[in-house]
Formats: sequence, C-alpha cells, structure tokens
Amino acid sequence: MTDTEMSGGVALAEQSQQPANETHSGAMDVESPPKAAASITDSTLTSRRPVTVDKPNPYTFDLGNLLCNDPNPVPRNPDDLEETLAANARDAAQVLINQVLSTCEIKSAADGVHIVLPQPTTPLPREKPIPADKEPTKWELFAKKKGIDKKKRDNGKMVYDDASGEWVPKWGYKGKNKEGDDEWLVEVDEKKEKATGEAHDARAEGRRERKERVRRNERKQRANERKATKSG
Repeated sequence: MTDTEMSGGVALAEQSQQPANETHSGAMDVESPPKAAASITDSTLTSRRPVTVDKPNPYTFDLGNLLCNDPNPVPRNPDDLEETLAANARDAAQVLINQVLSTCEIKSAADGVHIVLPQPTTPLPREKPIPADKEPTKWELFAKKKGIDKKKRDNGKMVYDDASGEWVPKWGYKGKNKEGDDEWLVEVDEKKEKATGEAHDARAEGRRERKERVRRNERKQRANERKATKSG
C-alpha cells in the first residue's frame, strides 16, 4: 500500500506523468472538457417550462386590462410556498401571452408591429376622487335666473358695417366699437361741456372707458376665481 492510499487520497497518475515543460512562467494550459458546453445547453433546455399550461380549472381573461384570473386554489401550507407562487405567476403570464397572440388582431405599421386589444370588461377603481362641482359664477346665476341661454362663442362676433360694406369684428382690432377713433371730425357733447365747463376729447374718453371696462371685468373674474377656490 502506498503513502497516498494510506492517507485516504487518490493517486493522480496522469498529472504526475505530465512533463515539466508544459508549464510556462508559472501558468498552466487547462483544457475544458469537450462535453462542458453541451451539458450547459442541455441543463438550460431541461429547466425551461413548456409553453402550454394545463390546469384543472380554466383561466378567465380580460384582455383589455391584460388581466388573467386563475381560479385554481393554492395549497394552504406548502413547504415551498415562494416557489409555488412563482410557478403560478409564471403559468398565468404564459397563458395570458398565448391568449393575446392567438385572439387579438395584429397590425403592422411604419413604427412596428402592434396588437389591438379589445375593450376592458373589468371595472377598475378611480385613482383620484371625483372632482366636486364648481360653484356657479355670478353671471351664471344671473343668466339662470333670467333664462338667458349660453351662446356659442363663434357666433355674433362679426357685424356688418354699412359705411365700408364689409363684415367687421364687434370688438378688438378694427372693431365696430372703435369706429369713432378714426374719424377726423367728432361731434362734441354739449351737455358734458356745460356740466364741467371744459372741452372733452371724445376719442380719449372712449379709449379710457374701454380700458376701464376691461379692468373692471378682470377684477370681477379674479374675484369669482378666488370665490370658487375657497368654496372648492
């Protein structure tokens, strides 16, 4: 019995027979076994699960929400609970992908291939609460009280000008309300002059009145917004 057998080891006869010239600068050439790559491929293929999934109770789907319902019960106290849940999740995802690819319409576009999903059938809860109704403004309350209907904004903006024979806007740039600004001769209001004792510029007064109306409307709008914000 040799010293190696007495110590419980195994004699490596092949390594002892290797010549010393195979070692260069402390490095040794190691050849990998020829079946190493094949064994890795085989283990990968055997670890993959099949594409088809068979369960006692069939799955139900809501493809509009990409939802898959698994009615099969999970064991109460399995020893490998995490592995069981992971396997069930994998099977549900696989079945959902199979159902989408087999039942939904597939379209090809310039930016790629798309799958057209059907309308969802499962109602989902809202992310945020339903917004509260805004408190009506003073004008809305007044219009409701007087029975005034809301007009469309695109109607009534233009008015016919007899002098020019064209349709012009009521307000704004070249509006009908500014027709006196371009006149070279403006009629003087005798009553105002007698009341104040000063000469009045009708053009300047018209511009001041328009600006004051705009400022007044803006103040009312800001007040309504503040009121609506406090009530909301």
